[in-house]
Amino acid sequence: MAVDWRPTATIETLRERARLLGEVRAFFAERGVLEVETPVLGRGGSTDVHLASLSAEATTPAGRERLWLQTSPEFAMKRLLAAGAGPIFQLARCFRDGEVGRRHNLEFTMLEWYRPGFTLDALIEESAELVRCVLGRELGDEAGPLRRRRYRDLFRETLDIDPFTAPLGELRRMAEEQGGLAMGEAPRDDCLDLLLSFAIEPQLGRGGIDVVVDYPASQAALARRHRDPEDGEWVASRFELYLEGLELANGYDELTDATEQAARFAEDNAARRAAGLPAVDVDARLVAALEHGMPEGSGVALGIDRLIQLALGKSSVAEVMAFATPRC
Repeated sequence: MAVDWRPTATIETLRERARLLGEVRAFFAERGVLEVETPVLGRGGSTDVHLASLSAEATTPAGRERLWLQTSPEFAMKRLLAAGAGPIFQLARCFRDGEVGRRHNLEFTMLEWYRPGFTLDALIEESAELVRCVLGRELGDEAGPLRRRRYRDLFRETLDIDPFTAPLGELRRMAEEQGGLAMGEAPRDDCLDLLLSFAIEPQLGRGGIDVVVDYPASQAALARRHRDPEDGEWVASRFELYLEGLELANGYDELTDATEQAARFAEDNAARRAAGLPAVDVDARLVAALEHGMPEGSGVALGIDRLIQLALGKSSVAEVMAFATPRC
């Protein structure tokens, strides 16, 4: 049986990828943001019910331990922030089980950076600048204006519902119609995610860079929460950036409260157990770093493979990776 050993990207594409990664490093060097490296393996994984962490058994000074392949460098980078690193960025290798497709790969590169003292609005502006930088002068200009879009307004405009107040039964019915999946027992956020993915996301980032803000508070993850000025409803202090129907970045006004963070980890694992998923070890060192004190500020994770895919006009992330799954 012949084994296909060839790369999934051409050598010329890999040269262009290297050039674009150089542009990213130059972007942050000009702004005095320190490049860092953190471990791929950690003692805690992502408790997010929508992410599947990979783990490995390893021999350490403590004996045989389960270590987690990181879904993002977030936890370790926040420990650096608590230690006084100041503004930092990283091009990190990350892993998420089961994510293989035109926009996903089991192993991928995440560009993540943190800006102590930055407001979320300031980070949104910088994120758009970085996207235009990687796209280059011509494509960057063609990307169009930066537009802020409220999560609630997108659902109202596209589906004629308020995602915060619509009855769960109605959301399940609409999600089934849009996705063709059985959603009779699905929780509220799963219905909203499906509706966003099928009905709204494909239209985002057309003729401009769209930044979606004010997500439901239940989707805050590691972000702060604030009151929606419309009606006082709690919303997440986070954003997602879209271009050409593709979600590129996810940014937070970072949560710095250790007690609240520990409670969210526990809530996540409870939700995992309720969904029949295994619990994930909590990163106790992150909680300890937050107890010590992490400076307030904002951070963002950007899928650099996706952005390079757009910049080079490729149809999948595999075409900009040397050896994408399953040819790894």
